[in-house]
Amino acid sequence: MMMTSALCYSTVPSPFGEVAILWVQHGGLTMVDRVVLPSPAAGARARLLIAVPQARPGTSPLASRIVEQMIAFFAGKPVRFALDDVALHQCSDFQRRVLLAEYAIPRGSVSTYGLIARHLGVPGAARAVGSALAHNPFPILIPCHRAIGSDGALGGYQGGIVMKRRLLEMEGISFTHAGRVVAPRIHYPIRPVAPGQGVLQ
Repeated sequence: MMMTSALCYSTVPSPFGEVAILWVQHGGLTMVDRVVLPSPAAGARARLLIAVPQARPGTSPLASRIVEQMIAFFAGKPVRFALDDVALHQCSDFQRRVLLAEYAIPRGSVSTYGLIARHLGVPGAARAVGSALAHNPFPILIPCHRAIGSDGALGGYQGGIVMKRRLLEMEGISFTHAGRVVAPRIHYPIRPVAPGQGVLQ
């Protein structure tokens, strides 16, 4: 007998607008298929339903747990999301490696697209790393807001630059008057970064 899959979504209130979580049930297995952020142009629910019009509102133990964790995250609590029930298999091998490297960046730290590329053994692939993160299916669960440009510029973000900056500020990251990240804690550094060192060079 053939098992059918159900695509359902739950929404999470946030200071930036609703966040939508799409999850798939197949037999007894439930997996997070994607997370959709609100953007300056459209709300998350609308963006999700344009991409996946067959999705229906629903709930599940997995969705309820992630909703609760996201609410805590947006309240400023240090939440680390598990990836056991996240459909990373849908990503290419390179994107999966980038996402797992990004996932390892702890709260209060940042890295750059170039440093992540070097860490993965592909120096010079900063642009490819940026593209992989720009298409991250699981923002917040995998904190792609913690990747920035080598000059301290924010780069892009699915939820917009204002959201990216506010998420970093919530995690204790400071900015210069010019809007560049001041990063005393850099993940995957080429050399140790002295405490209190300013903007990335």
